[in-house]
Amino acid sequence: MQFGIFSVSDITTDPTTGRTPTEAERIKDIVTIAKHAEQVGLDVFALGEHHNEPFFSSSPTTTLAYIAAQTSTLQLSTATTLITTNDPVKIAEDFAMLQHLADGRVDLMLGRGNTGPVYPWFGKDIRAGIPLAIENYSLLHKLWREHVVDWQGKFRTPLQGFTSTPRPLDEIPPFVWHGSIRSPEIAEQAAYYGDGFFANHIFWPASHTQRMVQLYRQRFEHYGHGSADQAIVGLGGQVFMRRNSQDAVKEFRPYFDNAPVYGHGPSLEDFTRETPLTVGSPQQVIDKTLGFREYVGDYQRQLFLLDHAGLPVKTVLEQLDLLGSEVVPVLRKEFAARKPAHVPDAPTHASLLAARDAAKEEVKA
Repeated sequence: MQFGIFSVSDITTDPTTGRTPTEAERIKDIVTIAKHAEQVGLDVFALGEHHNEPFFSSSPTTTLAYIAAQTSTLQLSTATTLITTNDPVKIAEDFAMLQHLADGRVDLMLGRGNTGPVYPWFGKDIRAGIPLAIENYSLLHKLWREHVVDWQGKFRTPLQGFTSTPRPLDEIPPFVWHGSIRSPEIAEQAAYYGDGFFANHIFWPASHTQRMVQLYRQRFEHYGHGSADQAIVGLGGQVFMRRNSQDAVKEFRPYFDNAPVYGHGPSLEDFTRETPLTVGSPQQVIDKTLGFREYVGDYQRQLFLLDHAGLPVKTVLEQLDLLGSEVVPVLRKEFAARKPAHVPDAPTHASLLAARDAAKEEVKA
């Protein structure tokens, strides 16, 4: 099972000091955070995409390429790549280029995003969000698998005799996760292609996430990709830790109360009770995270949100130290002990390449 962190790239005033980091500081800090994630033994770093303040990550592939040059084992991903407003041709080219530069340590998570105004900024209509996601991914999927593409759709100009360059590394496209909070159509899309489904359930109760993942698993099996429990599932999570749980609650409360999206809304106690947010000791994080398996089954990727709401980089690095030394080693052991042998690991470039080569040998035999 893969463990890692994801960032939404917000630039938020620290409510305890009144200081707002600059864009330059946050961009440099995110590189420091990603490198530290590898140093403490995590597997994945994922970066979101936004085109509006107070976020900085308008070009995640640029940032991830820079991080790739300074890491050696870290799997680099996105959280989210906007399949609705980005041109599928540009996604195909950018991520294939990143894949080459990172020696295959790349996958991506596609989604529609949660910022309505981004659609008209890129010449799109938000009312067509789902159809855009479906059509654009159909083209992206084809661009990575067919050398010469003839294509015509509703939302962009036709392609005739087009070849996306560079080609995917080893002719193995980056693995795709389809991220969704509330749209069953996206779970269906992920199942249809046999791709991964990432339920970023940091804002929703367990019952909602359970329904979405169950739908994806059922449809994954329906389309013949394997049994329902072999479907590729990822989950989001959100934690803040100190060795003493009371210290964690006291320190995190002002950040929670002023956080983007949910600040000035539910209480910390209500949100902790109703969602996967864990504010407490490392053992409390372990216990709650292990509980996710009870309602989604065995899954392949767990990402945590750590660097948001104005938390200073020093605090984020301390959280990573606790995650890497006290939380993830226990989670690895416990999840591995409970996972049946027939449930696959998260796909990587190396595993996909090995599977393809094995299939070729079978044909020869």
